[in-house]
Amino acid sequence: MSTIIENNHTMTGFLLVGFSEVPELRYILFVVFLGIFKMSLAAHMFLILLYRLSPNLRTPMYFFLANFSFLEICLISTISPKMLRDLLSDEKTISFYGCATQMFMFLLFADAECFMLAAMGYDRYNAICNPLLYNILMHKVTCMKLICGSWFIGAIVAIVQTILMFSLPFCRSHIINHFYCDVPPVLALACADTHIHEITTMFFTLSVVVGSFILTVISYSLIIWTIIKKHSASGRKKAFSTCTSHILVVTMFYGSGSVMYLRPKSSYGMGEDKFISLMYTVFAPFINPFIYSLRNNDVISAVRRCNRKIAP
Repeated sequence: MSTIIENNHTMTGFLLVGFSEVPELRYILFVVFLGIFKMSLAAHMFLILLYRLSPNLRTPMYFFLANFSFLEICLISTISPKMLRDLLSDEKTISFYGCATQMFMFLLFADAECFMLAAMGYDRYNAICNPLLYNILMHKVTCMKLICGSWFIGAIVAIVQTILMFSLPFCRSHIINHFYCDVPPVLALACADTHIHEITTMFFTLSVVVGSFILTVISYSLIIWTIIKKHSASGRKKAFSTCTSHILVVTMFYGSGSVMYLRPKSSYGMGEDKFISLMYTVFAPFINPFIYSLRNNDVISAVRRCNRKIAP
């Protein structure tokens, strides 16, 4: 950490460009993003509360969904407040340590989400492919280990990447052409040889994103194969209904993330990068709870039961 402290002497802060190139839209963007942020928080907190209040949702599947919702709340709370403030303010600076903290928190929650999705895929695999052993394989202790493992791996990767990134000297410019401190735009400001850092970043991205994605794909491939082998049409329909929402969320998350971090550096375009980043930092967390709730009969039934209890 001493290298970070020393580096702070040459760079006291950064300027986040955000959406300054479209000043005529900043009030519209503020209203839209603020509405999405508030609805996202409300939807995820509602799902967490519903899980706590509904005994029929006390299963591993909804335990993972509640933890995933908590991760989504943490992720959007790391990005959106600063972005909203900058839309209305002419002072768009962020301190050196503030930028490092934001990057660390973003990497922590995003990496933990990768492995959380893999754990959710493993849960659905056991529920559909090993139904007789499901309660044994997905014991409460096992679920807690998967949750803690996701957080632990995310924390280790985030710490290493953040320290490596902010040990670089930033003497070219202090202007970040983005709405938060992400790895590619910050790395572009370094005035030293960043070849090793680029390789390290790619290694961690491949390890986390591709590694967890492969685990998730394996789980759902085995699920689909098992469903296809079922003779009952109603059985196939029920099995597909329990995992289609997961597949949609996985597709959105890994699709936008892989486009952002696994494409060649020469193809970077900051306007395009901002849009892609909005997909998984703003829009996906807003859409995900509706995918889980509107397509899930258990959640709808739990909501109806809660309404009956509240209604006079």
